[in-house]
Amino acid sequence: MSNQSPSKQSYDVIIIGGAIMGASTAWFLSDNKDFDGSVLVVERDMTYENCSTTHTNSCMRQQFSTELNVRISQFAADFVKNIRSYMGGDDRVPELGIRSFGYMYFADNEGFADVLRESQKVQLAAGAATQLMTPDEIKTAYPFYNVDDIVLGSINLVDEGYWDGAAVNDWWRRQSRERGAEWIQNEIVAMTRNAAGNRVESVTLASGEVIACGQVVNASGPRAARTTQMAGIDVPVEPRKRYSWIFKAEQPLDQDLPLTIDPSGVHVRENGGGTYQCGGHSDYDPAVDFDDYAMDHSMWENHVWPILATRIPQFEAIKVQSEWGGHYAMNTFDHNAIMGPHTELSNFIFLNGFSGHGLQQSPAMGRGTAEWLTYGEYRALDLTPFNYERIPENRPIIEKAII
Repeated sequence: MSNQSPSKQSYDVIIIGGAIMGASTAWFLSDNKDFDGSVLVVERDMTYENCSTTHTNSCMRQQFSTELNVRISQFAADFVKNIRSYMGGDDRVPELGIRSFGYMYFADNEGFADVLRESQKVQLAAGAATQLMTPDEIKTAYPFYNVDDIVLGSINLVDEGYWDGAAVNDWWRRQSRERGAEWIQNEIVAMTRNAAGNRVESVTLASGEVIACGQVVNASGPRAARTTQMAGIDVPVEPRKRYSWIFKAEQPLDQDLPLTIDPSGVHVRENGGGTYQCGGHSDYDPAVDFDDYAMDHSMWENHVWPILATRIPQFEAIKVQSEWGGHYAMNTFDHNAIMGPHTELSNFIFLNGFSGHGLQQSPAMGRGTAEWLTYGEYRALDLTPFNYERIPENRPIIEKAII
C-alpha cells in the first residue's frame, strides 16, 4: 500500500501508531461524549505484518505485584467479556470471552517463593483469585508437570488466559473510523515545535504534508524512541527481540495447559487441538534494529526444547509447526508503561514502554489516555503513577511480575 494523505491540514489529536494502543485511544476518544475534536491516526504499515500487536501471545493475567497493574487487567477482562455492551450493543460485534487456563508461576527457590506470596496478598486485596500451590498440590492438579525442583506455584483461574486481541483491535479501528476518526497509512518523519518551544506545533508526513496538531500521542510501540527524537526529547524504550514457536505434541496433554512460566524464563501455554505456544529469549538481550525479526534457530534445539521436555516430559516428542521473532517495547527504566505528557512539551503524550504486557493493558491505557486528552486528568482509574515525569525524577515503579 502506498502512503495516503490526510483530508485536513489540522487535527486536534494526532495518534502516531495504529496498533493496539493507538486503536484503543482512538476508540475511547470516539466513545467519550465530552470529546468533540478531530482525530488522525497515522500508521506506517496497515498490514501490521511486523508489529508487536500481531506477534503477541494474546493472553491476560491478574498476577502482578502492584495493585494498579492488577486493576488495569481487571478492566481488560471486563471489557473483553462485555465488548458488545461497551460498543453500544452493536450486534455486528462478536461476543468474546477469556479462556481462563491461568498463568502458572513456578518458584524454584525461597526468594522467588516469597515474591509470589507477597504478590498474592496484593492480588487478593484487589479481588483476584490467585492460589498458591505446594509441589504436591501442583502434581495432583496437573500430573504432567515435573516439579522436583519447585518449592511453590502460583495460579489464578479467573479471568486469566487467552483472549481474542485481534478481534478487539479490529473493532476498535472499525468503530472509531465509523465515528469520525481518520486513519491513514503514512509515516511521520519530523515534528516542529512552536516559538516558545513548549508544544509540538506540527508534524511532517513522509508524503510531504505538514499537519498542524493540538495534541500528539506517541503510540508507536518499539519505535517510541525514534518518534520522541523527532520532537527533540528522549524516552527509555527500545526494541528487544522475543521468539515464539507453535508446536504439536505427539502425546497431547489431557487437560488445558496453563501459561507456564518456567524459572528459566521460557513460557508455554495451551493453544488448542493438541498444539501449544511457547516463547523465550536469549540470555544476551540487547536492543535490536527496528526491522530485525530474524529467528535464532539454534535457540529451539539448544535452550527451549530441553527446558520444555524437562518440565513436561510428554513434550519430549514434539514438532514445531511455525515460529517467528517479535519485539517487546522494553522500558529500560522500570519495565512499566510510560504515559501522560512530557514535562516540557505539554501536548506530547506518551503511551509507550509496556514491556510485553501491552495487549492486556490496552483497554485501560487507551481509556486513560482518552481521558487525559479530553479532561487533562485520569478519571476512571488513576494512572498518574505511570506518567512520564517519574523518569526525570528517578521514581521507578517496582513491578516484580515481568515475563
